[in-house]
Amino acid sequence: MFPYRFEIFLFSLLSILFVSLLVPTIFFEDVLFPILLQINILSGILLMSKKKKIMYFFLFLLSIRLVFYVLDFFKIIGEQESSSIRTGVFFMFYLVVTYEIIQQVWQSTTVNKNVIIGLISGYVSLGLIGFFLCLSIEMIYPNSFHISQIGDNSFKYSILDNMMYFSYVTLLTIGYGDIYPISRIAHKASLLIGLAGQLYLVIITSIVVGKYINQSIKK
Repeated sequence: MFPYRFEIFLFSLLSILFVSLLVPTIFFEDVLFPILLQINILSGILLMSKKKKIMYFFLFLLSIRLVFYVLDFFKIIGEQESSSIRTGVFFMFYLVVTYEIIQQVWQSTTVNKNVIIGLISGYVSLGLIGFFLCLSIEMIYPNSFHISQIGDNSFKYSILDNMMYFSYVTLLTIGYGDIYPISRIAHKASLLIGLAGQLYLVIITSIVVGKYINQSIKK
């Protein structure tokens, strides 16, 4: 599976974003979403398998995640404490894996399929960092984000759907305005997500394009 590590990682990322379109929301959030996140960590371990320290760190995060899942299942700890720990674990995972992907893309001497997939994966991972950041803020400071509900037929999505949607809309600088930050810390988080998305496109993507142009000229 190692030669396909970038494809597997990207596919697991896209599954987190879009599988919810195919299954009921409750089933996705209660069953599939935690499983897909676990699979994504495993694919991250595969992606970083040549960097032993990082791989062991990911295994450590996965172990913490599984321990608290068991504790929550048997009601040994409260749901709030378990959710906070799990959110922190995934936040740390995506911070590290996004940094490592960007570093690999930055240091690549030639532009090939893995570099392109890594470039896409890094950008999608930035959105998940923003998602867990916004989710943490909403968990600690409830009602930090205003969510508009327009019309009688509007569906009130869960906090996971709303924060995922808000993170990517902000990262892509679309800004529909149906969800917007209210609290001071939510404002700062929104600025950080938008800034990270623009810096990624302006710096990392332009570097890859420049390398590809030079590579084509040499050929």
